[in-house]
Amino acid sequence: MNRLERIEDGALSLLAVLGAVATLALMMHVAIDITLRNLANYPIPATFEVVTNYYMVSLAFIPLAWVEKSGGMVQVEIIEGLLSPRMKRLSDRIVSLISTLVYAMLAWVTLQVALRNSATGSYLMANNVRVLTWPAYWIPPVGFGLAALTTFIRMITPTKDPRV
Repeated sequence: MNRLERIEDGALSLLAVLGAVATLALMMHVAIDITLRNLANYPIPATFEVVTNYYMVSLAFIPLAWVEKSGGMVQVEIIEGLLSPRMKRLSDRIVSLISTLVYAMLAWVTLQVALRNSATGSYLMANNVRVLTWPAYWIPPVGFGLAALTTFIRMITPTKDPRV
């Protein structure tokens, strides 16, 4: 299990770097676009399309696994105070199983969309500039897949939660 957790930690570190790069690129791209538009009346073509199809998609899906690992997802603990430690562990594992299945299904569906768009070479036109959009379709399946891996590892590893 230790090896699987090391792989997960490496993937999450890579995602953190990619998320930071996407955030910085977004800020620089938009700032340069605004500066050029206001000072030289020469905006960067297709900024809106790049921001919505690449940066925002990256910022939404890349951190999913990291948020799962850090326990940042929404949790509803209505009856947890009434459960025994054993039942809390069971409840946590059931929630992890359900989360794993949902993330895996989302990864599968978005993978099919990514494959279809890659095969057709999808793009959009913005002011006579061709913006390839098919690479951005690969971001959600990667994000969902790593979130599924994270919840799966949480399900099968012994709990490290001090409340249990």
